[in-house]
Amino acid sequence: MTAPAQPPATPDLLYSQDEEDLRSAVRALLADRADAPTVIAATESDTPYDPQLWASLAGGIGAAGLLVPEKLGGQGASHREAAVVLEELGRSVAPAPYLTSSVVATETLLALGAEDGPAAALLGELASGARTAVLAVPFATAPAGAAAGLASLDGTVRGVADAAAADVLLVPTAEGLYAVEASDPGVAVSPLVPLDLTRPLAAVALTGAAGTLLADADTSATAVRRGLLAGAGLLASEQLGIAEWCLTETVRYTRERHQFNRPVGSFQSLKHRMAQLWLEVVSARAAARNAADALATHSPDAPLAVAVAQAYCSGVAVHAAEECVQLHGGIGMTWEHPAHLYLKRAKADSIAYGTAGSHRQAVAELAELPAP
Repeated sequence: MTAPAQPPATPDLLYSQDEEDLRSAVRALLADRADAPTVIAATESDTPYDPQLWASLAGGIGAAGLLVPEKLGGQGASHREAAVVLEELGRSVAPAPYLTSSVVATETLLALGAEDGPAAALLGELASGARTAVLAVPFATAPAGAAAGLASLDGTVRGVADAAAADVLLVPTAEGLYAVEASDPGVAVSPLVPLDLTRPLAAVALTGAAGTLLADADTSATAVRRGLLAGAGLLASEQLGIAEWCLTETVRYTRERHQFNRPVGSFQSLKHRMAQLWLEVVSARAAARNAADALATHSPDAPLAVAVAQAYCSGVAVHAAEECVQLHGGIGMTWEHPAHLYLKRAKADSIAYGTAGSHRQAVAELAELPAP
């Protein structure tokens, strides 16, 4: 007798008290160490990252180890908590390698399933915040399009996010996944000029570099796809944070700015634009939370949830940032106002880990799969 099919679990889109407490701690830290003038000044320097901010976020709060099990030195939390951190990083557009190191690189290493050896040791170092790592693939690589770009540890990979600040490079090759020290003489990291100055890009050139083989080709291919899937899913939470900040600041400004002896926010045309934006942000929150919950619960629908979140949240973040710039009027066009940082981050995020179009295609393909 065949057992009746179990109904799918209902996703939990709400925030727990622990998640709200984590949000408060991260928001307070970023308000103190990554306010708008500080971030703007950092983008004008050669070193946008603040090591003390990263030490406080990664080690002090323990955010770097949220995805790492306690037995490997982490916090043993889930993607839901990591999503909250990324929402707050999106709100402040703080230059921090959290998405690339604490999510993508960490998830890739976790997918190897090692409980000892070099991969497990590196996970412990990433969880403590003592070191950072990046997956050496172009930032625009979609989860479904992940493939080893190099035959061996020789060649160049362009457009690697946060490579300039990384201690370790996880390099997928046709031979397998290697861990390469960024300080190795055979590694050259050349900064590129990015649109988003708060998340630097670089070209990574390998010339006979020495590396530690962490996994064979088949295992590493699966691990890289899992890492990119987690990155794309939690990037939606960063995009949500961008959109929420833009909406909040736009509403605040239009209440204070007066024209014809009235707040400009009272004009009906602007009310309609902000009401539409609010609806989009609410929908983006649902999509981003669904993706984080699906990743946290290892749902078989996680690829679909991630594709839906990216297909929607990407456009919402860009639209919110554009409205923020426009509705701030002339002040929104100035370098001193942070609106341009959010627009640049939203535009850069819109092609990270796959474009909205590629994710819409993934939704169409996944939706056509036969039910198990």
